[in-house]
Amino acid sequence: MVITGNLATAGPVFITFFLALALSFRGFEHLRGFTYTVIIFAAVTTSLYYPQYFLEVNGFKLSNLITPLIQIIMFGMGTSMSLKDFQGVIKTPKGVVIGVVAHFIIMPLLGFSLANLGMNLFDFTPEIAAGVILIGCSPNGMASNVISYLAKANLALSITITAVSTMLSPLVTPILMNLFAGAFVEIEVMRMMWEIFKMVILPIGAGLLFNHFLSGRAKWLDTLMPLVSMAGIACIIVIITAAGRDSLLMIGYALILIVLMHNLCGYLFGYWAGRLFKMDERDCRTMAIEVGMQNGGLASGIAKEMGKMATVGLAPAIFGPLMNVTGSLLASYWHKNSPKEYHESFAKEAATLSSKH
Repeated sequence: MVITGNLATAGPVFITFFLALALSFRGFEHLRGFTYTVIIFAAVTTSLYYPQYFLEVNGFKLSNLITPLIQIIMFGMGTSMSLKDFQGVIKTPKGVVIGVVAHFIIMPLLGFSLANLGMNLFDFTPEIAAGVILIGCSPNGMASNVISYLAKANLALSITITAVSTMLSPLVTPILMNLFAGAFVEIEVMRMMWEIFKMVILPIGAGLLFNHFLSGRAKWLDTLMPLVSMAGIACIIVIITAAGRDSLLMIGYALILIVLMHNLCGYLFGYWAGRLFKMDERDCRTMAIEVGMQNGGLASGIAKEMGKMATVGLAPAIFGPLMNVTGSLLASYWHKNSPKEYHESFAKEAATLSSKH
């Protein structure tokens, strides 16, 4: 249908293809982790072909769901955390400081450079370029912890860096956005700080309290929250894609290329930042993952609160699915090539367990 010029009517075939592909991936151990990402592709394709169903329902604008969805996702993040996650700052201060600082230096600088490249080469509008910078100024996402575990990196360090960068985001993200994107769009620093505080600190704080007082009493919530988070992220991406459909069709391939470069360069520079400070292989892998993987959902929420969801929100919406694909591939490669420190740590843990029994 594409070859014969019937791209406009090929939507149902593309959607069916992605859904069938996602279903087939469930039958292969090495591909199972990509099922969710392929479902996102199916959802995005649906919103591109039928955007009218994802803009409003009976006069209610679906974009109004984005902030509550982000808050639910952040609450889920809080329920999976505890104060122990912040003790890593005391136990391994060097790794945490390097990870957080590298994250908030490398990704914003990359975002600013690539945003200017996009404007010069691909005629990005200032708001599209600001979206590239926004994803660079955002904190880490919880997905980085899963990828660190699969990559046999330092999971404890990964969790701590994610927790610290997320809690710092209400202060750091608006300041960085004003510095790097202030020339592209108007940034109300104090308002953005308050919006991020509402989307991040309050729900995470509620989740921490829930985990502290009701830990183990609501096992159904532990099972439900990851599914709710995945569904919430999918809804956010679909709504933003539908709202920004026209812009995406004009610069889609170019924006995907820029976002992919942003993500991959984040891995590269993050890894070598660890090498620069003479960190071991496991920690270097953690640096790569923590620097290269961003909280696309939060960035989308910020774009919505800025009133520029259909433009500034496009880069974050693309970054999330791409990040999951590249992160899974990187984790798969590193999983097959375990660092020496991983084997030494495993041997020590095995010896400790053996002596106890």
